[in-house]
Amino acid sequence: FIMFFFFLLAYSNKFQIYHLFVHSCCTYVGLLNEMLRSTRQNKGSTWKVLIMDKLTVKIMSSSCKMGDITDQGVSLVEDLYKRRQPLPSMDAIYFMQPTKQNIDIFMSNMSGKRPLYKKAYIFFSSPIQKEWVAHIRKDSSVLARVGALSEMNLEYFAIDSQGFVTDHDKALEELFTENAEGSMNYNSCINTMATRIATVFASMKEFPRVHYRVARTIDASTLTTLRDLVPTKLAASVWNCLARYKSIIPEFPQTETCELLIVDRSIDQIAPVIHEWTYDAMCHDLLSMDGNKYVQEVPNTSGSGTEKKEVLLEDHDPIWFELRDVHVADANLRLHEKMRDFISKNKAAQLHQARTNGELSTKELQKMVQALPQYTDQIDKLSLHVEIAEKLFDIIKEEHLKDVGQLEQDLVFGDAGSKEVIDFFRTHQVIINWTTTNKMLVLILSRYHTDMFEDLIQDISRENKLRLLMIYAAINPEKIQSEKGAKLMQLAGLSADDMIAVNNMRCICAHETKKSSKGGFPLKFEIRKKKRGIRKERIGEESTWTLSRFYPILEDLIEKLSKGELPKDEYHCMSDPSSSFRGISSSMSARTSPAHQPAQSMRSRRTGGTWARPRNSDDGYSRRLCTEARVK
Repeated sequence: FIMFFFFLLAYSNKFQIYHLFVHSCCTYVGLLNEMLRSTRQNKGSTWKVLIMDKLTVKIMSSSCKMGDITDQGVSLVEDLYKRRQPLPSMDAIYFMQPTKQNIDIFMSNMSGKRPLYKKAYIFFSSPIQKEWVAHIRKDSSVLARVGALSEMNLEYFAIDSQGFVTDHDKALEELFTENAEGSMNYNSCINTMATRIATVFASMKEFPRVHYRVARTIDASTLTTLRDLVPTKLAASVWNCLARYKSIIPEFPQTETCELLIVDRSIDQIAPVIHEWTYDAMCHDLLSMDGNKYVQEVPNTSGSGTEKKEVLLEDHDPIWFELRDVHVADANLRLHEKMRDFISKNKAAQLHQARTNGELSTKELQKMVQALPQYTDQIDKLSLHVEIAEKLFDIIKEEHLKDVGQLEQDLVFGDAGSKEVIDFFRTHQVIINWTTTNKMLVLILSRYHTDMFEDLIQDISRENKLRLLMIYAAINPEKIQSEKGAKLMQLAGLSADDMIAVNNMRCICAHETKKSSKGGFPLKFEIRKKKRGIRKERIGEESTWTLSRFYPILEDLIEKLSKGELPKDEYHCMSDPSSSFRGISSSMSARTSPAHQPAQSMRSRRTGGTWARPRNSDDGYSRRLCTEARVK
């Protein structure tokens, strides 16, 4: 990701961290209730056509299945940009961006004596300009056929119950290239991202205080570039969008209800490179998944072989929902506990286990599904995650990820340096330069003398070597630039492209290191050279599992934001506290958190530390623009 957007709701002191707090439920309820269900108000309404552009198709797909759409009276889904068959007896639902091209297509569809559809319900994904509304009103033939015209404020993509993206694949190119200065794409990208972020808050009826990381330069003589100003400009654009919402969206909060923090990747280059050991992270890192799709092998109907089946790892799966954020070792233990619990409560499962001599592999679990059809869904989910856990641990063992992960975290916390990295590569690459014949001989003998040959076959994958050296470069940029760095990359056997990636990481991190470095001669002398670490151990926190020391910088920032302790010289706010936050005495510390004050959120239901809308929520999200456009 290029940019990171975090927000905290002010009604709870139990702040969840690690994730972007937007629930796909908001998108789901907004789309179904406001857009699809609102078109079925007439008792005599029949099936309708749903027409979308490329962006809104993605939005709909991220939240709804085809069955959900069909249940709301939609019989056909069409592409706005393709030529469509006239269906003058049917009503149409247009869900699209408020662009000139889209509005022109809509006008051509519904104007004249022979419109494509009987009536049109128009829903825009973000606010529409007044001149485009006026353009629609001018054509009386179109206006008479408009059943509704609303702004949905749904222009973001839900990843899961706690995350969203703005889907800007070219943001890196448009915002951070050398040609960004004076580029039209730069401003367009900023404005589009701001609009989409603002629609998140519009759909949730939340008004945030907007914090952002201030652009920093190496020294007073260095000019600030547009690349340094991305968080600042994005924060200003988001704030402008939210300010407009206060006056145009009914029941939108007039005072701050939560906190929004905007930063860029430069605050933490290591987090996307280091191995993360949660169940969710391991699945996406080690398995060949397409988004949240996992391909599982299941027995075919004849029972003579297997077939491939696509499954989605999402919130509707209770086991995934429970385990995704826990350590992979903990997830494995919980899965075995669930299996034992299921068997202990089902006599049929106990009999099946007895036939297999007490061992229940993934395949046996899948056979149990056929033997116990009444428990199909429960065993299906259990066998899926047992299979995934088995694959993960096989890969962890094959690629020696425990050793890799230990060195990664030792580097980050300053417990390892150049010597340990060199020793690691030498230890794990003993047979790299051997001939194919010698390698085959070692592999054959290792089957019979595991202990003797175990150390000789511990090779590390190219990707893991690259990740290790990118972490090393982030911590020691000056060493990678030296001859020592070149020799280290040669020892690892990196390709020319991989070396470029390591050097790019060095350039990014060297820039940040210069900003934070201070001059002067140190008066304190140490006999033993101290290793450099960029994370500090958390005092008072003990972990049950190894390889779980690492934490992203963003986690610290969110905790500081929730306590009102963000460094004032590094993070600014777009506005002074409004009246809802001004009850704090001037004598109190500036570090007192506004989040600890009573919340002014417009949402009526609060349950503990969660903020998500209930799925059966029936409240509206949009404003009516053309009330006079109803059919007489």
